[in-house]
Amino acid sequence: MQDVTVIEDPAAAEASLDPMRTRLLAELAEPGSATMLAARVGLARQKVNYHLRTLERHGLVELVEERRKGNVTERVLQATAASYVISPVALAAVQPDPSRSPDRLSARWLLALAAKLVRDVGLLLTASAAARKRVATFAIDGEVRFASPAERAAFADELAGAVTSLVSKYHDESAPGGRTYRVVVAAHPSVDTAAKVS
Repeated sequence: MQDVTVIEDPAAAEASLDPMRTRLLAELAEPGSATMLAARVGLARQKVNYHLRTLERHGLVELVEERRKGNVTERVLQATAASYVISPVALAAVQPDPSRSPDRLSARWLLALAAKLVRDVGLLLTASAAARKRVATFAIDGEVRFASPAERAAFADELAGAVTSLVSKYHDESAPGGRTYRVVVAAHPSVDTAAKVS
């Protein structure tokens, strides 16, 4: 089981968004059968089997083992990942495009940029899984509390200058065998998701 998988196929995305299938995916963090799941989710075993076959067809769950129980073969399944992210690739023609209106102070542009990041890293993960290789990435996540909007603006200017300086220092267009990396730096107000859930 992967920690996170990116869903790129529109049909798989649609299948995963069904509320009952989402619940079944969560339940299948540990292997389970349709009979076990039916009792947990309060649905008939046949209905659970229908949803499981759909999820399996789209590669969201996989067969772990088969057990004989009398005249019946019980199939034990598990989710292919602990969590899933739907790539903008699944949206095809309507996926966000940050090049349409680049504005480093726009929240909508930041969202389009984040969608592109999910798309690109998702494609890299899919290709690296097929090649059985790791993707070399780096990320920083943290929080900073500004005393005023003026300090926030000064921080943004200094950060942009520091990143520009580092890119100028390390970028080598003519490096033989070099590989180009995308650098994305973002800042947005923190969201207390725990408070929203409770």
